[in-house]
Amino acid sequence: FSASAGMASSPCGNTNFDSGLEIKTRSVEQTLIPLVSQITTLINHKDKPKKSERTLAAIHRVGQAVNVAVGRFVAVGEAIASENQELKDEMGQACFEARRAGDAIAQLTDVGSAMQSQSDSQVSVFSDRTGMVKAARLLLSSVTKVLVLADRIVIKQIITSRNKVLVTLDKLERVSTFQEFVQIFSQFGNEMVEFAHLTGDRQNDLKDEKKKARMAAARAVLEKCTMMLLTASKTCLRHPDCESARINKDAVFHRMRCALEQVIEIVTEARGCGESKVLPTSIYNSIKDFKSCVECLRENLYSLTPQDMASQLESLVERTEDFTDSAYTSHEQRQAILGLCQLLRQDTQQLVHAWAEAQSGHAKEATEEMEVAVLKTCQSISDLRRKLHKVAVGRASDLLKVHGEHLPLRALKAAGAEGNLEAVAESSRTLTEQKDQLVETCRLLCHISGTEPLEITCIHAEETFLVIGPQIISAAQTLALHPSSKIAKENLEVFCEAWESQLCDMALLLKEINDVFEGRRGVLFSFVPQKHSVNLKTAKAVKLDAEEQTSMAKLGLELRLLSSDVDSEVEKWEEQEHGIVRHSQSLASMAYSMYLFTRGEGLLKTTLDLFHQAEVHTPFIIYFHPFYGACR
Repeated sequence: FSASAGMASSPCGNTNFDSGLEIKTRSVEQTLIPLVSQITTLINHKDKPKKSERTLAAIHRVGQAVNVAVGRFVAVGEAIASENQELKDEMGQACFEARRAGDAIAQLTDVGSAMQSQSDSQVSVFSDRTGMVKAARLLLSSVTKVLVLADRIVIKQIITSRNKVLVTLDKLERVSTFQEFVQIFSQFGNEMVEFAHLTGDRQNDLKDEKKKARMAAARAVLEKCTMMLLTASKTCLRHPDCESARINKDAVFHRMRCALEQVIEIVTEARGCGESKVLPTSIYNSIKDFKSCVECLRENLYSLTPQDMASQLESLVERTEDFTDSAYTSHEQRQAILGLCQLLRQDTQQLVHAWAEAQSGHAKEATEEMEVAVLKTCQSISDLRRKLHKVAVGRASDLLKVHGEHLPLRALKAAGAEGNLEAVAESSRTLTEQKDQLVETCRLLCHISGTEPLEITCIHAEETFLVIGPQIISAAQTLALHPSSKIAKENLEVFCEAWESQLCDMALLLKEINDVFEGRRGVLFSFVPQKHSVNLKTAKAVKLDAEEQTSMAKLGLELRLLSSDVDSEVEKWEEQEHGIVRHSQSLASMAYSMYLFTRGEGLLKTTLDLFHQAEVHTPFIIYFHPFYGACR
């Protein structure tokens, strides 16, 4: 399915059913798959003028099944319309069109009215291909519209849940007694659980990986802030005249409101404060774009101008200043980066020279000299990317080792418990310096992360360190002013734990970035036995034709449906580490990956990837196949 909803064009060959609606969730997409499959069957059979009675009977059953299914589907849509007045007119029209299309398909596949006796027991029917295509297009369009309209109900539920949380949040902020706070916080907890379930389901359903990452970041803030809100509010109630306690609490409430707003921006696709500013392009994207421009010269010598290439190069070099201008970058690292930038400039200049000569000679394709220059430039680009990655990852690893001991946090806790404001101030300066180092490192990791979701995760980590650092300091100041306060001590502990948790998240993020850089992102399964490894050096990537793609899509879907049963059974097993469980989960994931590959999605990008995954899992598939299982 394409994002622009020409969703049946792929499974139905050249037939294009354009609903004019954008499908943004996997649930809507998956709901349409069986319908597309059935309609594809009907249309493809129209290509054969002669059909046996058995074939006609099968087509008749499919047509009637589609009509019955549409009838049930429309009944649900009409029920939704009756309960949601704002959708009544649109939903009613979509349901009417779906029912009309279903009836048309039932009539077109009514074998009894079209059969003609022939001596060879063959019959010629279904001459109205245009009518079937028209009915199919109308059916897919109307069904898609019903599903998209129904999806608005889910969005409405999330907004309603958010509004309830906001109202209770306002009440919590204004409470003046412990008893009132406990009552309202209990209600707030229930509402947050409901909101978490709704947004979690939505996050898993989103097709856009960038939106999914933003949703995950916002939900992580809400989850961690809930405990902070509890202790910060209790501390403020216990010490109402303490300015640092108030600052601490206000920061938590503000962050929760921002996270709630971000969730709504994602589900409603509104452009709020989080989207209004355009984030700077990462070095990774600049390198990818520049390398693409260089390589495209092999295909077309006139695709861009030397000025365009020079501009892109300088833009790329300028972004490396985040590395070279950093106070935390060593002299050796700075000189190495500058040297690689200069080498890239020289190789690019040689490429431009060879390019100009090829153009002046009216060459239609890249000359040998130009090909060599392209290879050298691409190598320089790769060397620069590798160096930047090494610098960013190396710094992050070193910081995580140093901060793993949590010395400033321990010092703040001890100074606060002793009521030593001077010591708190000293430790606060140390923590602030560490915060600045972590923030800058997150920015460098964002530059080399390699994917948009990881970029968003880096930005989330940066924002978290920026916010939690001052909150820890205000919590420590409160404890120093009230060293005998148990709630102030508990509050500081909660914020310190949030800091430690973010450091753990950063370590996982670092591993993800390394996996992407080293190409392990596409290796979906961690348990690839060595004895099943294959040498793919001589294998060549091939392009599947339309028929092969359709067959593979059907196979992938069938495997996915089968493996969903396996998943359900696996969840019942108490021993989740059991080898069979891991293999079952892997089979489910592999099958779905094969299916996504046929749609141009997922982590398998080439047929080489596909064949590699099939090869390494063949022994396991054989083990699980019913026929081979019986033989064993």
